[in-house]
Amino acid sequence: MAATYSIAVIGDWESVMGFRALGLDTYPVTSVEEARKTVHDLAKTNCAVIYLTETLAKDMADVLDRYKDNIQPAIILIPGREGSLGIGKSNIQSAIERAVGADIL
Repeated sequence: MAATYSIAVIGDWESVMGFRALGLDTYPVTSVEEARKTVHDLAKTNCAVIYLTETLAKDMADVLDRYKDNIQPAIILIPGREGSLGIGKSNIQSAIERAVGADIL
């Protein structure tokens, strides 16, 4: 039997609740420390992808570094209700450079 994986979204309530309608697991948090604990807890489960708002991610560089080379969970940064901070694009560009050896964006 194939394993079933989940997709989670972590961020402030306003930013994550729309994802619930898509069937994703939502984790509204009110602090960086709460987000940090949630990421670590989800990493121990069958969660394959974690969407994390850039607002929280900007203060969680250590967590992002810890999981950046792991296959699971993939942590993908998304803009929060405040809009994009550009961190997500920068992280994707950096990952592509590591994988391909050049900036192709």
